[in-house]
Amino acid sequence: MAMWGGRFAIDTDREMTEFSESISFDKRLYKYDIQGSKAHATMLAAQGIIPTETAEQIAVELDKIEQSIEQGDFTFTAKLEDIHMHIESALIDVMGDEGARLHSGRSRNDQVALDIRLYLRSEIAVIDELLKSFQTALTEQADKNDTTILPGFTHLQHAQPVLFAHHLLAYVEMFQRDRERLSGCAKRINVMPLGAGALAGTTLPLDREFVCQQLGFNALTRNSMDAVADRDFAIELLSDLAIFAMHVSRLSEDIILWCSQEFDFIELDDAFCTGSSLMPQKKNPDIAELSRGKTARIYGDLMALLTLCKGLPLTYNRDLQEDKEPIFDAIDTVKKILRVFPPMVATMNAKTEKMLAAASDPALMATDLAEKLVELKVPFRNAHHRIGAFVKWCDENDKALNAVTLEEMQLTIPEATAEFLTMFDPQGSIARRELFGATGFKAVRAQIDFWQKKLEE
Repeated sequence: MAMWGGRFAIDTDREMTEFSESISFDKRLYKYDIQGSKAHATMLAAQGIIPTETAEQIAVELDKIEQSIEQGDFTFTAKLEDIHMHIESALIDVMGDEGARLHSGRSRNDQVALDIRLYLRSEIAVIDELLKSFQTALTEQADKNDTTILPGFTHLQHAQPVLFAHHLLAYVEMFQRDRERLSGCAKRINVMPLGAGALAGTTLPLDREFVCQQLGFNALTRNSMDAVADRDFAIELLSDLAIFAMHVSRLSEDIILWCSQEFDFIELDDAFCTGSSLMPQKKNPDIAELSRGKTARIYGDLMALLTLCKGLPLTYNRDLQEDKEPIFDAIDTVKKILRVFPPMVATMNAKTEKMLAAASDPALMATDLAEKLVELKVPFRNAHHRIGAFVKWCDENDKALNAVTLEEMQLTIPEATAEFLTMFDPQGSIARRELFGATGFKAVRAQIDFWQKKLEE
């Protein structure tokens, strides 16, 4: 008979047992369940609810159970449903009725809420460190390529010359926002729900603040019903991970394009590529492609959790058992991406000559000409029109923008001087953009220095 089966006359149907178990996936919460149980037992003893000797023995036996699980000696069975029942059952097997005292004043509802919060708090710290490593890999590449020029794109068309370092650092900024979102989420996760019971608290004189301090939480949940029903913190985390995945997917797309023969801007290390089973010449950017694909998977995890919670009345409902697999999957997927993507970025090689050649199209400096006219007091819209007319004249006369004479340029740009003829150099275009946050050599060097210092902190 199940540990909750006192009011039932017969055992649970076998198919029902298999259908309702969660131990196959929630067993990963074992160390957090044990951590919470030890703090709970210590508090129960301090409050005189259980004997001090019992609490001390519980702590010893819980450590043994944890060691057994980590060594692979622990037996899991669907009959015990979840990780909570497994650990409590193992404790009772050793301690008898004294072990049965552990569950005083708590429910699996507030217990699992505690376990998930402890687990997510730990995982966010791991993901943050991995994200920092990703930023470091990008910053190091930027440092190596602080004078490498390539075309920047809008609408997937050549737009203006930019530094390769500037492009890479854009993703460092994105990942910093991801880290900041995770940090904010961690604060909302770090609230202690134990003591909420099934939904209404308990008549026992628990010291929730003691457990809160023991487990390193910053605050207590204020409403017992919300405490057991709330999964906002998990939804928020998966939302943050989905945004991170979107950023990775955008970087993946850039890398896939840069690797193509049409762009040929970078080469990835052989260790991070695969070949074709049919075409011997192929070298495929699989990490980028798989990361782009796994983004969809993380979106699916978020949608599953949102959909799971959208129609649930207060308070706890068994539906919430289904929260763990999307949570675990999203976290596992993000960690996998973060372990393979940074070393791929760190070892990629920029083909600087190919990038510069693509950025040397004089049409990419058309905006420089328009802004030069603005310096000569021509209203920008008039300047824009004149440069547009100049580009049109060059197209119609089959001439590159930097191949015209001054007289030909003055047909559409009357204010043009000899200086205008010298403005089609991508290095010069970059050098003219030293505004804070722009792609100038000094401005980007300042960005690199900033990130190197920040990431070393």
